[in-house]
Amino acid sequence: MDVKQSMREILEHESKAIINIPVTDEYEKAVELIARNVHELGGKLVTSGMGKCGQIAMNIATTFSSTGIPAVCLHPSEAQHGDLGVLQPNDVMLLLSNSGKTNEIIELTNLAHALYPQIKFIVITGNADSPLAKRADICLCTGGYPEVCPLGLTPTTSTTMMTVIGDILVVNVMRRTGFTIKDYAMRHHGGYLGEKSRENQ
Repeated sequence: MDVKQSMREILEHESKAIINIPVTDEYEKAVELIARNVHELGGKLVTSGMGKCGQIAMNIATTFSSTGIPAVCLHPSEAQHGDLGVLQPNDVMLLLSNSGKTNEIIELTNLAHALYPQIKFIVITGNADSPLAKRADICLCTGGYPEVCPLGLTPTTSTTMMTVIGDILVVNVMRRTGFTIKDYAMRHHGGYLGEKSRENQ
């Protein structure tokens, strides 16, 4: 096995996947929804996903929280055992599922709507024709590029694209809300980034 050649192929594959993420008007709608409901109306962003998607959902939530958008990651299974109580009327849900068929996430949409019928769903998925995509108020499709995994199964390329889409949302919501380095410093007190943010005020 030539690891360097494999590395080149993986980098090329995942780069192409990112470049081919569909650029649509749905992103502007998602940014506006998050900014309005969370920044202006006092709600929060609630992310969710199962397995690897859940880990990406957690990463997106923590990044949003550090940039002025209160966010939590809700485990879809725990939601069925009381954690659904974290939801409030002005919240926005950001749901991740590459297949768009994840049973726990689809059930979460049912539970959330039963509690707050007006709650809005932003969905990140690789399947724009999936059951989850059809339930979305806003659907952000990755484009469904094949996984780089040699089995074609392990979440690799799909989670890379979801992470990038999360970054797109975070950066544009920061711009939309006028989030400043002073705001960042107020939320990030420790470590190198906290020190650097205070130096640059």
